[in-house]
Amino acid sequence: MSAQSTTGQTTTGLTTTGPAPAEQPSDPTLVGTTATRAERRGVRVPWRFIGGRVAFYAFTLWAAITINFFLPRLMKGDAVDAYMARSQGQLTPDAEKALRLLFGLDHSVPLWQQYLDYWNMLLHGNLGVSISTGMAPVGDAIASALPWTLGLVGFATVVSFLIGTSLGAVIGWRRGGRLDVLVPVTTFLGTVPYFWLGLIFIAVFSTTLGWFPAGHAYELGVEPGWNGEFIGQVVSHAMLPMLTIVVVSLGGWVLGMRNMMLTVLDEDYITVAQAKGMPDRRVLWRYAARNAVLPQIQSFALALGFIVSGTIVMEMVFSYPGIGLLLLNATNAKDYALMQGIFLVLVLAVLVANIVADIAYAILDPRTRQTEA
Repeated sequence: MSAQSTTGQTTTGLTTTGPAPAEQPSDPTLVGTTATRAERRGVRVPWRFIGGRVAFYAFTLWAAITINFFLPRLMKGDAVDAYMARSQGQLTPDAEKALRLLFGLDHSVPLWQQYLDYWNMLLHGNLGVSISTGMAPVGDAIASALPWTLGLVGFATVVSFLIGTSLGAVIGWRRGGRLDVLVPVTTFLGTVPYFWLGLIFIAVFSTTLGWFPAGHAYELGVEPGWNGEFIGQVVSHAMLPMLTIVVVSLGGWVLGMRNMMLTVLDEDYITVAQAKGMPDRRVLWRYAARNAVLPQIQSFALALGFIVSGTIVMEMVFSYPGIGLLLLNATNAKDYALMQGIFLVLVLAVLVANIVADIAYAILDPRTRQTEA
């Protein structure tokens, strides 16, 4: 005998027949959204964002190279005129014409043709010839000076960033304490010009105490190479200019990190972390400092981009053979080919720094990745 259940299902022995159970309804708020697509296909690559950034940087590079071409030609005189003036009439007009053809400054060639020739040279890796370095290729002149600037200023920038950011995080965490006195001190030192502080360091640590050399990258007569004597000379000669850069730039990192820490410490997740009984060290470095450092990372990437351009005065004071001193000599000699090559390196450094800043910000801040996706 069969019994009809109240649900309309028929039960015979141990077998139950009836309609199949209905599928669970999906959440209409998630249907077709980025979250459901991400679950099915993984993380979505932000191609639109990447394409936009690539187009922006490509346009910026084109504009910078174009300005780099036209700007020297708008100035009075050129490298050939300066060279002819220094030769005091010893060169013939034919030699002057040959020099203008060599440097791409021939007045008989239309400006648009010079512009196309300039692009053709760049695409072939040819930056021209430097008249102030004995007709050496511009690429070779830059390659000989750039490592000195990158080694000195790059290392000093990294050291000042690490010390200033760490010190600013601790000062912000212990706000109202004794360490607060370091903020106005470092800020005041940050307002001191490079050349003035460098001259003070030379007077104290070189002339009076005799601890470090006063200038140059190494002593005359020392053979460059990977040996102990040469490396020791390079380190000792780089101490005073590196100390100058660290002291002057330290205040900005300390003040920036300290102010961001004061903002982050008022967030709810910091209060929750402390309420859960987490150690102060973990809350400081794992939660507070990690979020407060995001603007610092972007500023640090941009600072790396300006390494090759922000050391002219410092290299003048210490007679350091870097890219800044090379640019100064090129400007005095109106060596436009060398100036254009150095400016091109500066532009590329800044663009690469901006790209690194974008990537670093996206990696460190998950909200940026979610927005781009």
